[in-house]
Amino acid sequence: MKIIHSIGIIFFLLLAVALPSHAGIVVTDAGGRSIPVDRPFTRIISLYGAHTRNLDTLGLDDEIIGICPMDKWTGKPTFFYHDGLEKFLAARPDLVLIRPMIDRAYAALVKGMERSGIVVVSLQPGSVEQMFDYWLKLGTLTGKDYQARQMVSTFKNEITEITSVTRTIPNKKQVYFEAIHSRMKTFTPGSVAIFALETAGGINIAQDAPSVRGTNIAFYGKERILSHAHEIDVFLAQKGAMNQPTIKEIKHEPGFDVIRAVKDDQIFIVDEKIVSRPTMDLLKGIHTIADILYPEVFEKRRLQ
Repeated sequence: MKIIHSIGIIFFLLLAVALPSHAGIVVTDAGGRSIPVDRPFTRIISLYGAHTRNLDTLGLDDEIIGICPMDKWTGKPTFFYHDGLEKFLAARPDLVLIRPMIDRAYAALVKGMERSGIVVVSLQPGSVEQMFDYWLKLGTLTGKDYQARQMVSTFKNEITEITSVTRTIPNKKQVYFEAIHSRMKTFTPGSVAIFALETAGGINIAQDAPSVRGTNIAFYGKERILSHAHEIDVFLAQKGAMNQPTIKEIKHEPGFDVIRAVKDDQIFIVDEKIVSRPTMDLLKGIHTIADILYPEVFEKRRLQ
């Protein structure tokens, strides 16, 4: 009996070692899906630039078999949500990463992939706290849990260093942060972009900006912007694939000539990839904004 008992214990231990480390883990996405992760996914298509950037940061390469057309990753085939289902099926992915906009606007494609056995996960954090959880979920899905925790730790440590400088700056500058120039939109309080601005020591002038359809983009309107004309020290605008403002365009916008920042030539354009996307590049965005707002403070810090 002792021998049988010992064999049973050995068998149990061997079985425990053989079990995947992800056994029993479930990831819940933005669409309410519950995805069991018994083992890391190894054939992944990313249909959102932030996913692609984060997967790269996590150290993945061979596991990524497709990216969206605007991403840059040498040798990776591109996929778009306008593509037919057949293209996705031919690639044989075991995971397709999307964001809620794709879930809503291209439901037929998403449902087709799911019916064909492809796991679809929709993720897009709305705040920095959600961003940390998002990174950890990507780590779980890909078997890069340790790397994901390191991303969170590195980011938090860098933020602590930056805020140790910005919190001591007197007379902080008031900023209007434009999201889409043609529509006079800004960002909602608590969004990733506003976190970047406030961590860099800026004061968001549009604290009352209402969200558009539950997104991080807020309609503000010219009348509201001009109501703060004499308070805006810096006019900051993001630039990306769908939004291409120029300093000249902002400067010559009818009515904007009364804005203090416009009169003082304090108009600056920043890349949306470093201020709006939930990636480690957000640290670069924060440093960029800090240098714009307080160049003398951060130049002095670099020389120390």
